[in-house]
This record gives sequence, C-alpha cells and structure tokens, in this order.
Amino acid sequence: MIPLSDLFKDYTLGEAERRALGQNGHLLLPGLLTDQASSRLVLSLRNVVQRGKHAVKGHEPQRFSAEFDDYLASLINHPQMLALARNILGQDIRYDHCVSLVRPPGTPAMAWHSHEYAEDDPSLGFIRIFFYVSGFASDDGGLKVVPGSHLFRDRSISAKNDVDLRDDWLLGKTHPETGEDLNIEHLDAPPGSIIIMWTHAAHGVVARKADSTTRYCVVYAYRNPGRSSDARWIGEAFEAQPPSGCAELMPLY
Repeated sequence: MIPLSDLFKDYTLGEAERRALGQNGHLLLPGLLTDQASSRLVLSLRNVVQRGKHAVKGHEPQRFSAEFDDYLASLINHPQMLALARNILGQDIRYDHCVSLVRPPGTPAMAWHSHEYAEDDPSLGFIRIFFYVSGFASDDGGLKVVPGSHLFRDRSISAKNDVDLRDDWLLGKTHPETGEDLNIEHLDAPPGSIIIMWTHAAHGVVARKADSTTRYCVVYAYRNPGRSSDARWIGEAFEAQPPSGCAELMPLY
C-alpha cells in the first residue's frame, strides 16, 4: 500500500469559490499540489507513458491511467481528493475516470469541445479535477475556456479553433446569469495548479511549443450517480477488485 501523505497545501473552497465555479464553469487553484505529490505524479505519469508503448486497444494506459499505476490509483479515494469533490458535488459521488494528459513538446492543439452528463437534470453534477503538475502558459499547452458555457448543458460544443467557435456556437450567446457576452479566455497556471471544471464547459488546449518541455497533467472525474456516463472508463477487473476503500465509489449508479 502506498503511504498516505498530503496531496494539497492549505486552501479555501468556500461559498465564494463555489459561486465562482458555478458562474464560470471552472475554478483555478494555483500551486495547490504539495511538492511531494508533484514529484510522485511526474514519476507515475512517466510510468503510464512507458506502459502505453505496449497498450492493448480498448484498455489503454492513457485512458485508464489509475489502473496502470499504484500511486494514481491511491488518489481516487485520498481523503483530500474526496473532500474536494464532495465539497462541490455533495456526499453521494462516484469515480468516473482517471486520464493522463501528458503533452510533449510539439503536441498539436486540441479542438474546442464539451462533455456529456445528465443534460436534462441540473441536479446531477459531473466535475473534472485537472492536476497541472507542470503548470502552463496561455500560449504553450494552455487551457482555454468560455466562462458560463457550462450553463447551457450542451454536450455537442465543437469547433476546430477560436475563430470557428466565435462564428458558430458563441455567436449571439450571452451568459445566462450575468447577461454579458460569452467570450474565450486563455488561462495561465503555475506549476502544481488544480483546475476544477464542470463537464459541460467548453474548453480546448493550445499547442505545446516545439522548444518547450513536457507538460505533465492528469485528470480525475467524479459525478453524482443517476445517469450512464460516456466517459466512464473503468476496466472490469479494476471495478471487480478496486483499490482498498474504493468499492463504494465504483458502481455506475
């Protein structure tokens, strides 16, 4: 068993932060990871990359990352991880997936997209918790978002680039709560940052520069049970024999 150590430094996630997350669709917690957690995560993500060289189609280490690395698996029910997820979603939650998002130098941009879950029922939440171990600059493997886009609960947001998004999905849209025009925002995140994001939020990723370093990142997803989930990537063997203490987090419903 992996010895338990702090994952996060001290932080506040109170009513003001939850309100910001609810209005914007994402919340940046800069430099939240402890140095020890960051170091362990880099080793684990490198391990996942190595394991991926011998991937079996349908059960790839990149998509099922926690199933290929003990440390990543140990974080699924880490007390600080569950406290963070339950602070937003409430007590009744399920683990959905753990995906490696390592971007080496020269990695192309990722197009604009959103994800699905319970479009007809706002009481059912789904969040992704991104661990940006290396951080990022807005023009170098950076995350870009549209604050307020999650409130449309649109699973089909899609655009090749910023221009296409502005000319299509964004055209004429205003924030449902503030009435302001929706706009693209390019984020910056220092090393060790966490970004929490509602599943329906529009987001994309800027290309990683060819002369940059590898951007290490992993995302964990949790949701309120009540619907099936297209993104639920949990292998049968892992679900049947989950890590210690994770059994109640594994069922679909």
